[in-house]
Amino acid sequence: MKRADYVNLPSTLLKHLFDQEVLIKQNVEETFGLTIWELVKLRSSQINQCAYCIAMHTKQARQYGENDNRIIGLSAWRDMPFYTAKECLALELCEKLTQSEAIDDMFYAKLTQEFDDKALLTLTIAINAINSWNRVVKMFKPNVDFND
Repeated sequence: MKRADYVNLPSTLLKHLFDQEVLIKQNVEETFGLTIWELVKLRSSQINQCAYCIAMHTKQARQYGENDNRIIGLSAWRDMPFYTAKECLALELCEKLTQSEAIDDMFYAKLTQEFDDKALLTLTIAINAINSWNRVVKMFKPNVDFND
């Protein structure tokens, strides 16, 4: 069944999602960097089983300099030696928020050792945004393109 071409519908709601991405990127560049952002987007998309977003963020991560080992190992990041302490905390937060788990005080305190308040807000909004995109994409099922 062909679904709506959501990207080309005249919608101020969708425009706000795209505008939000621009703002998030600006804040990410100022706080913790594009690499962590792409890892978080890719990990959330894996959890949500969003094939389109997995393809997109794999390509984007490579463009930002990620190597194949780090991309392939992302689904088992806890057992891989490729990620920094800061990246591991970002990925753990991503998993907790994506799966609607509680953020206890102990974990929050660990986060504050690597991220200041602005970075934590940016990271939280970025995780929220990719989860939103995953749901929109899963609804409308655009064609997945893994070709480089």
